[in-house]
Amino acid sequence: MRIIKDLSRITEPLTNAVVTVGNFDGVHLGHREIFRKVKKAAADSGGVSVVVTFIPHPLKVLAPQKSPQLINTYAEKETLIEASGIDYLVEIAFDHQFASTTARDFVANILVGKLGMSKLIIGYDYAFGRNREGNVSLLTLLGDEFSFKVEELKPISNGSTIFSSTAIRKMIASGDVKGVVPLLGRHFSVGGTVVHGHHRGKGLGFPTANLETEKELLPKDGVYAVKVKVDGVFYAGACNIGTNPTFKNHALSVEVFLFDFEGDLYQKEIRVYFIDRIRDEKSFADVSSLQQAIADDIQRCRDILSKAFVIEYDEYLKD
Repeated sequence: MRIIKDLSRITEPLTNAVVTVGNFDGVHLGHREIFRKVKKAAADSGGVSVVVTFIPHPLKVLAPQKSPQLINTYAEKETLIEASGIDYLVEIAFDHQFASTTARDFVANILVGKLGMSKLIIGYDYAFGRNREGNVSLLTLLGDEFSFKVEELKPISNGSTIFSSTAIRKMIASGDVKGVVPLLGRHFSVGGTVVHGHHRGKGLGFPTANLETEKELLPKDGVYAVKVKVDGVFYAGACNIGTNPTFKNHALSVEVFLFDFEGDLYQKEIRVYFIDRIRDEKSFADVSSLQQAIADDIQRCRDILSKAFVIEYDEYLKD
C-alpha cells in the first residue's frame, strides 16, 4: 500500500480510482466491509482502491471538547488499512483552512482532479465538506457533472448490532473488552514502550512492566486477563489499569505482569491484547490483602487464558 501524505506529490490522476472517504477510527468490521467493496469495484474496473482519511480527526480541530478518544493511533490505522488490501491511503492534513473547503471543491479538485476518481463508495449517512454538505444527494449530482458513480452502503451490522466506532468506544471505555470483539473484529490492544514505574510490584512478589503508550482510549480502570506480545512471542498475563489506590497514587498507569516470563523488558516495545475483565480496581487495607488479591487475580487469569487465543488484524482480515 502506498501512503500519500502530500497531495502535491500526485503528478497525474490514478487509474480508475475507486474511493471511499472517512475517519475509519477502529478499522472495525463495518469499515472492513466498505474496503472489501472498494477493492472489488476496483478489480472489476481494472482500477485501484483508495482510502481517503484526515489527520487529525476533524473534531480535534473544529470542536476539541467534543472530540472522541480515538480507538487507534494513526500508525495503527495505517497498519490495519494496509492489512485490508487497499492500494492507496491518502492522509489529508485537516486544519481550519481545509475545513472551509466546499464539498464541490473537494470532489472536483481532490477526488476527481488529483485522484482520478471513477467511483465513490460511502457509508450510510456519511457526509463531508464544509458544514457536511457533501451528502449522497449532492454527490450524485456531482457524479453526473464529473462522470463518476456513487454508491451509498446500507448500515452494516452483524445481524443485531450496527458496526459503529461510537458504540465500540463506549464498550471499551466501560471495560467490555470481551464483548467488543464481534464488532471490532479483533481483540482490542494497546502497544507501547516499557518504562520504569514505582518498582512496587517486585517487592510484592509480582514484578510488573509499566507501559508508556500513545493510545488515547483505554479500557475502564480495573484488572484484565491479557496476552502480551514480546518479540513476536505471546505470554499470558494480568494487567492493571488505574491509579493504585492502595498506595494513593494520582497518575493513571498501565501495568502488566507476565506469567512465566524471564528477561528484561525495559525499553522493549510490547503489545497488550485484552481478553477479559476480572474486576474493578480496589483499595486494600494492607499490603498482605493486596498480595492475596493479586494471587487470586492471577489464578483467575490463568484459567481464562488457558482457553483463549488472540485474534489479531492479520487473522480477522483473512477472507
